[in-house]
Amino acid sequence: MTDMHNNPEMNEEDVEDVVVMTDDEGNEFLYDIAARIEKNDQEYVVLVPQDEEDDEVVILKSILVDDETEELVPEEDEDITDAVFEEFKELFADEFNFTDGEDDDALFTDAE
Repeated sequence: MTDMHNNPEMNEEDVEDVVVMTDDEGNEFLYDIAARIEKNDQEYVVLVPQDEEDDEVVILKSILVDDETEELVPEEDEDITDAVFEEFKELFADEFNFTDGEDDDALFTDAE
């Protein structure tokens, strides 16, 4: 997957559950918020790509800036993101087939 900037933005033109991320070359990628999972009193969002050829899940920490603004930022603690991904796999075992990717990438395919 292309290296992404750590500044995803909520797409206000579409539904709230779509996030647009931009890579270093300015290419935009659309992700759906598949789940919101709480760990250690912090909410995390699990993003799945809208592009069916992309199979990498993205996990970001949700920070409420104010009553109307949510900021999604990377979580530096890999143990937390691993725990969030494990919970996501349990919740969505019937919808996705999960595999271990190279370099600990979180990979999935649609369940058939």
